[in-house]
Amino acid sequence: MEPRNTTEAVLLGYKKGLGMFTEKMPDLAHHYNAFTEACFNEGELSQKQKQLIALGISIFSQDEYCIIYHTKGCLDNGATEKEILETVGVSAAFGGGAAMSQSVTLVQECITELNQLRQ
Repeated sequence: MEPRNTTEAVLLGYKKGLGMFTEKMPDLAHHYNAFTEACFNEGELSQKQKQLIALGISIFSQDEYCIIYHTKGCLDNGATEKEILETVGVSAAFGGGAAMSQSVTLVQECITELNQLRQ
């Protein structure tokens, strides 16, 4: 499958890398995946809230793959652009200029490109 934009290319690259890791380290990958799936299950917090939290942490830690992955997770779970941008603001309050620069570029590019793919 050829990626249709840079966001999709990053997501496909991540999936490919994860697949290769899983082939080489199946037991570890299985346990890691089970743990993260349990963390993101609906509970007292909704999946949307959990994705927004994960996005905020990703922005703060400047993890570009996770920023893209969790921006998609936010949109997939019904987060609005304003909810995502509020998350950006909170992350920038803690992470300063570095967090803000990741957000005003990468997050907004992801929102635009992911929304284009849905049309």
